[in-house]
Amino acid sequence: MAEKKIKGTIGVTTENIFPVIKQFLYSDHEIFLRELVANAVDATRKLQALASSGDFKGELGELKVRIELDEKKQLLRIIDSGIGMTEEEVDKYINQIAFSSAGEFLEKYKDQLGSIIGHFGLGFYSAFMVADKVTIDTLSWKEGAQPVQWSCDGSPEYDMKKGSRKERGTTITLHIDNDDKEFAENGRIRSLLDKYCKFMPVPVVFGKKIEWKDGKSVETDEDNVINHIEPIWTKAPSELKEEDYLKFYRELYPMEDEPLFWIHLNVDYPFNLTGILYFPKIKERMAIDKNKIQLYCNQMFVTDHVDNIVPEFMTLLHGVIDSPDIPLNVSRSYLQSDANVKKISTYITKKVADRLEEIFKEQREQLEQKWDNLKLFIEYGMLSDEKFCERALNFALFKNTEGKFFSYEDYRKAIEGNQTDKDKKVVYLYATDQEAQWSGIEAARNLGYDVLLMDCELDAHFAGLLESKLGDCRFARIDSDAPGNLIPKEEEVKPELSEDDKKALDSLLKGVLPEGNEYQVEARNLGEDKAAVLITRSEWMRRYRDMSALGGGMNFYGQLPESFNIIVNMENPVMRKIWEDREGNAQLLRQVTDLALLSNGMLKGKALADFIARSEELLK
Repeated sequence: MAEKKIKGTIGVTTENIFPVIKQFLYSDHEIFLRELVANAVDATRKLQALASSGDFKGELGELKVRIELDEKKQLLRIIDSGIGMTEEEVDKYINQIAFSSAGEFLEKYKDQLGSIIGHFGLGFYSAFMVADKVTIDTLSWKEGAQPVQWSCDGSPEYDMKKGSRKERGTTITLHIDNDDKEFAENGRIRSLLDKYCKFMPVPVVFGKKIEWKDGKSVETDEDNVINHIEPIWTKAPSELKEEDYLKFYRELYPMEDEPLFWIHLNVDYPFNLTGILYFPKIKERMAIDKNKIQLYCNQMFVTDHVDNIVPEFMTLLHGVIDSPDIPLNVSRSYLQSDANVKKISTYITKKVADRLEEIFKEQREQLEQKWDNLKLFIEYGMLSDEKFCERALNFALFKNTEGKFFSYEDYRKAIEGNQTDKDKKVVYLYATDQEAQWSGIEAARNLGYDVLLMDCELDAHFAGLLESKLGDCRFARIDSDAPGNLIPKEEEVKPELSEDDKKALDSLLKGVLPEGNEYQVEARNLGEDKAAVLITRSEWMRRYRDMSALGGGMNFYGQLPESFNIIVNMENPVMRKIWEDREGNAQLLRQVTDLALLSNGMLKGKALADFIARSEELLK
């Protein structure tokens, strides 16, 4: 290379490329370090590929990427011993923006090198988001190559001259600008390396290891390698033990409980995908951290927002997905939908379903023990993904109020003999709160019925889904009707009341019920031994309100007052007495109505105190 310094203009189509890079091209300024380290890793792996093919016959030496920081001078260096660049390559790959060398190199050496990270020539220019000057000192691996120094102050103009580097490789030096001086702080750089580079496939060194000696921290002579070059997802499942998976989970999520299960993903056709997905324990059902799956591209962290790669319900899982076949835009921060992404999503869904069905068939007891933590995930998946739903019908479980588990098929066989109504529909009775609905559960059991426990927030939606999938059935909560009428076997004979009597009964009951709710009063014949007044809630209206509370597209139901069915048992002796002398038995009417309110948790405050005082008076 001639001694004369070369000045030139970077080959771009606009004078404003740097403001574009700084403000719009990348969503987060911090990813500059990821891009530059990725380039250094690529250069190192390219050299390894050249050595494997026999094109490079020299000494490889120590193949590490070093990060050096001078906090006082606000200088940050990324140093590698990779292939370096010639003057022509600097002109081609640096001066001509977005002409990445990765694609053509990969094509030539694809048999020696599994993959390289850098697909976008703009990666280097991310440096200008945080630096007001950047220099490159590089020496190519090629025989007879001369060192090159390139520098640019953030304008389209650059300087290129013969450099002074003696050893093969490249050093990128960033002069951190004052607006971004946080990136000249040791702690900030350390955290970014830990976030983006902790699994890169070449050792990344930042400073020296620290040890505690004589009551203080002392720097040793040993390199502080911040990454694991062979994370467990790059290994075959046969090489790993249960403890390896648990250890890796604790490394990723140190504050989490141990996972329930995990799935090791490993496919190389028709796309490349590796990874490990964990089923976490869900402590508080809807208080869930979603974005816990980390996306990597050849061991380089890209994002923890994988909504476009995995179905929505699988964002509840934790773990790692690594694929070079997931297309990314230039910033690597957002995913582009294409056929590969859809194939990958379908594959992951299938693998998750396969694993759950395997556990159902081979480790049923384990599945039952962990069902309460898995239930939300399964229901969410069945509600949101049709293919997963079809598979899950084979391994999803029902749990009844006695704590027993059933497959869907087995449960139907167990109840259809006794719980088929007059319309030939199998009725699935369920409770949402075993303690609060205890009396209803007991009443159903006394009639020989079994009651499911459906206490998940999604069950209002889920009951409707199962009614469509299981066929010829309906779900009824145990407080949606009088116990004896939850599964009607024949047409009920209703009391014969005139229209005037119906209006009088309606007025009578509404006069002693709390204000603020909607009430539908109905006279029924439930038998002499059944309560005088029962309060139920329409199955459909309650479901709609529950779905509205979860944002189920029925928000207008949430705006309506609570609606209750007031069932007046005209065969009850006390109720007959009240009906015969309505004015003389006002206190007795209030008493039986309050009993109904109390059994539904609706008697509170002064009304409850009045009920207790009245009860004590009646007992005298």
